[in-house]
Amino acid sequence: MLLVSLLLTACIRQPAMAPLDYPTTRRGDTVDPLHGVDVADPYRWLEAPGSEETQAWISDQNTFTSQYFAGLTGREAIRERLASLWRYESYGTPYDAGERLFYTRRTPEQEQAALYVQDRPGAQARVLLDPNTFSEDNTVSLAGWTPSEDGQLLAYAISDGGSDWRTWRVLDVTTGEHLQDELRWMKFSGVRWAPDGSGLYYSRYPQPDSPLEQKLIDQRLYFHALGTPQDTDQLLYEDPAHPEWGFGTWSSEDGDVLLMSTWRSTEEANLLHRLDPANLGADPVPLFDDWSGAWRPVTTEATMLYLWTNKDAPNGRLVRRDLSDLSAPIEEVLPESDAVLQSVRRTGDVLFASYLRDAQTIVQRYALDGTLIGEVTLPGVGTVYGFRGKSDDTETYYTFTNFITPATIYRYTVETDDSELFRRPEVDFDPDDYIVEQVFYGSKDGTRIPMFIAHRKDVVADTNAPTLLYGYGGFNISIRPGFSVDNLVWMEMGGVYASANLRGGGEYGEAWHLAGTKTNKQNVFDDFIFAAEHLIDSGWTRPARLAIHGRSNGGLLVGATLTQRPDLFGAAIPSVGVLDMLRYHQFTIGRAWASDYGTVDDKDEFAALYAYSPVHNAHPAAYPATLVTTADRDDRVVPAHSYKFAAALQHAQIGPEPVLIRIDTRAGHGAGRSITQRVEERADMLTFLANELEMELPDRFSVDAEAAASH
Repeated sequence: MLLVSLLLTACIRQPAMAPLDYPTTRRGDTVDPLHGVDVADPYRWLEAPGSEETQAWISDQNTFTSQYFAGLTGREAIRERLASLWRYESYGTPYDAGERLFYTRRTPEQEQAALYVQDRPGAQARVLLDPNTFSEDNTVSLAGWTPSEDGQLLAYAISDGGSDWRTWRVLDVTTGEHLQDELRWMKFSGVRWAPDGSGLYYSRYPQPDSPLEQKLIDQRLYFHALGTPQDTDQLLYEDPAHPEWGFGTWSSEDGDVLLMSTWRSTEEANLLHRLDPANLGADPVPLFDDWSGAWRPVTTEATMLYLWTNKDAPNGRLVRRDLSDLSAPIEEVLPESDAVLQSVRRTGDVLFASYLRDAQTIVQRYALDGTLIGEVTLPGVGTVYGFRGKSDDTETYYTFTNFITPATIYRYTVETDDSELFRRPEVDFDPDDYIVEQVFYGSKDGTRIPMFIAHRKDVVADTNAPTLLYGYGGFNISIRPGFSVDNLVWMEMGGVYASANLRGGGEYGEAWHLAGTKTNKQNVFDDFIFAAEHLIDSGWTRPARLAIHGRSNGGLLVGATLTQRPDLFGAAIPSVGVLDMLRYHQFTIGRAWASDYGTVDDKDEFAALYAYSPVHNAHPAAYPATLVTTADRDDRVVPAHSYKFAAALQHAQIGPEPVLIRIDTRAGHGAGRSITQRVEERADMLTFLANELEMELPDRFSVDAEAAASH
């Protein structure tokens, strides 16, 4: 019996009784006087990633983490299961251009998805671009692509090592040969083809001195004529008076309407101007020239421009404006409703309106005048995206997913409202073995918050289930049901997966978003804390068996919650988090986040930031086991956030649980990672959780299975 017990208990760790002996981290004497408060910043020196001292610190921390992980059990079996599940054939939603169909596909043996083209319906698809050949280590990825209107040319972007910087190139689709064109120093900008395929509209920044850390300003809008060098591109617009503003373009199918959208942050507001494609040097004509709302072009019909907007409609609505008479009143096509209108797409003469109700997708069909045609019959309850098309298309494609359904693609016929299966991934698991439910709980102030809970059918609420709680809560981003191999393996291990839809997101419109921003940001942390308490009170788990995880803004969520309630959790994983809230705006694109966070320039916003900033609130306490994860080439949330937080938490830890940092190499904020990189990172995370939560794992992850896998 003892032998059987040991085999089934693959990941039980005996906890330490005293704080670990962490690598020495120098504490500097930097102090910033802010609104009458002297704010200490002892780890400011870690903001210099290339310095010898920082590099030595990174090496010491990685070595310490590796040595700690060497004492954990179960990793090989977990890694093998992650690797086997990730190796499935996957597809991206197809896109039509001319007589060609473009889509991505990753075969089981590939690290990155390749781009395919099908020359006509029923013809054999062929590989157009294979990013697996871009670099030996598979860390140079295909980061975007857009075909010309006739499908003859393709512009595509590459990212090196996960960086947000993009280099765009142009390919002849028929021959597969590259043109000489190359567009560099592009970030947070796509490209848009001129309707005749003669060139590309795009935005770029001046060449930076320090690409991975430098603050981004002075984005400018250009037109690139094919066959010419980038330094001769025509400058269409710049605004030296507002160097932090950025620009994008949109054009109608026929190219007669060319629009310039101006953004200044991540806020849901923009300016919209009309450009003259026949005279690109002419001054832009303002259509919406204040910051009172967001305006997203959808389509045109005759002289009417259709736009999604949240102006006077926090849940979104669809309007149209007569471009031949700008003095005419704006007409409402789809009024605001109690569901959140997330997007509108056109295929043929039908508008497909995608709504969110309690974090679940509903798609309605409307005529161009706003008359309801009916609701699209979807494969189930979950998340849907797609329905991209043109005014003369008769069919389109969409993708459906939820927690136990891998992204499955359907071909949709507009006239008959019929969905035909196009591609369904074959993943080695049985969805009937799992249960997904949605619950609602009250937050600190009584606000009703939704949360999804997913688990194996044989896992019951016995106050002892290892539970992983995930959240985000920011930037109007809605966290919707979606399939994840990592979460599936966690559930296979016997874990419960919970995902809370916190304020700050977009699940219930702009009002929900604003309720979790700036001086209201504490609402988000309260929502997360009360999600944890609901899981405990409803009998699922207990603090020692409860872990939290979040990425980016979700990393901030975990860091802030961890420092506020260290007693509530058994483990925490803040990934690529925004963790120094007093200096986040000093790096790369951080200043654009001020619409959500506020800055230290405002006294009240400073007080709110200082009250929850994880780096500044790592006070002496017995913290749960914590694994901070970041990447050395993250140029969105620079790794200094994670470096400083790990150092501060190690210094503040008075309990026996580990505070570790895992620093990935040749990786960025998350996009473009190879399958191997994903597997290795998630294997470490799940192994860490299994050991720190003292999980008893099924036979598949037992010691003998691990030994067999290693041979």
